[in-house]
Amino acid sequence: MTTPFSGVYPAMTTPFREDESIAHDRLAADARRLEAAGVDGLVPVGSTGESATLTHDEHAQVVETVVDAVDDVPVIAGAGSNATHEAVSLAEDAEAAGADAVLLISPYYNKPEAAGYLEHYRTIADAVDLPGIVYNVPSRTGRNVPVDVVAELAEHQNIRGYKAASGDLGRVSEVIERTSDQQFSVLSGDDGLTLPICSLGGTGTISVVANVEPERTGAMIGAVAEDDMGRARDLHYELAPLIRELFVETNPIPVKEAMAIREDHPPHVRSPLTRLSAERRDELREALDDLADEPTPEVTA
Repeated sequence: MTTPFSGVYPAMTTPFREDESIAHDRLAADARRLEAAGVDGLVPVGSTGESATLTHDEHAQVVETVVDAVDDVPVIAGAGSNATHEAVSLAEDAEAAGADAVLLISPYYNKPEAAGYLEHYRTIADAVDLPGIVYNVPSRTGRNVPVDVVAELAEHQNIRGYKAASGDLGRVSEVIERTSDQQFSVLSGDDGLTLPICSLGGTGTISVVANVEPERTGAMIGAVAEDDMGRARDLHYELAPLIRELFVETNPIPVKEAMAIREDHPPHVRSPLTRLSAERRDELREALDDLADEPTPEVTA
């Protein structure tokens, strides 16, 4: 069965100026840099894009900027909310902005039961003509999307993927097993578990580290696709120290700092987030320097 989404999809940051306004020129440059690095798609306005502190108008403007900046890679726009009507509105705006798909975080705070998840996702999927990806991240939402719900949603023609960020490989394995007869992709949403998830049958990653190391992340996914697990493991362990540093404080605080070091990217985050603590900056810089000493791998798939 074919999979709609495969490869590396950086979960893009939203660059802010010091006054917290969006730096659209920097955002467009980031999109072009990542496309040139060979990524398979881009994911603006997700958790890493600080969607929780963007207005609806800003949300749509970020998607438009990314869509306009790239030539040939799909854009998967974050469009989730804990209110179904709001998620529908965000998905409709993403569609109007030219997005190719939508990433839909599960409803947070109100913690629905199984019937509520089903109604929520089906309502969004019926409202737009875009493939949707169910995003399970219980550390932010308070509850896992039940596997039974995911299996049932995979039968909907507009629900075509699952972003796995629960940290539970058994759950991910069961989702892959129970959706294997559908045109449905399971993508890692946890950089430290991308290789294990892909070894179970996952088809790629929506990745934070790929903002900083797109070629190395792509080479790892390509090695898995070529069944070269030795090379994939080597690349996994090359990336592992940086991945740990990218999650020592709340995402996207560290990755914005890493991009400031590597790409002259503004490190500013919107309140209530704050800059990376001083004691962590040296460790992050060391992890980046160690990778800079390694040859850039060739992306082979």
